[in-house]
Amino acid sequence: MTDKDKIEELIKEYISGTGMFVVSVKVSAANRITVLADTREGITINECVLLHRHIENGLDRDAEDFELQVSSPGLDSPFTVIEQYQKNEGKKVSVVDNEGTKYSGILKNVTSGGFDLETEVKIKGKGKEKKDIPFNFDQVKATKIVLTIT
Repeated sequence: MTDKDKIEELIKEYISGTGMFVVSVKVSAANRITVLADTREGITINECVLLHRHIENGLDRDAEDFELQVSSPGLDSPFTVIEQYQKNEGKKVSVVDNEGTKYSGILKNVTSGGFDLETEVKIKGKGKEKKDIPFNFDQVKATKIVLTIT
């Protein structure tokens, strides 16, 4: 099986100073390597191809065969790294906390420890009022972008 640390080292070497960030690296028992990467603007196919080539050139296919896939995490994937929260600040997200309660609102104030979610609360006689709910990352089970079609 291909060494995950070696792959992560190759990725780090390539993305340094590019604005790219790694979401996940997985190596299966069958030597299928899956790298999910992104940028604040959204990763392009060309950027994925260049990262793929860099990783492939750093590994020895003659010593050990492997399958390599480099892509973006996809719109319906839950956030797994802080950079995904930072990228989507100001956008509508759904959050499920560790108790299973679901919230929906605008992602704000992302820090190294957590974020705020601006939600709308119905107040009797007043209509809707905006309220910020603070979250620590360790309180969150899943956060996903909410797709809106206009």
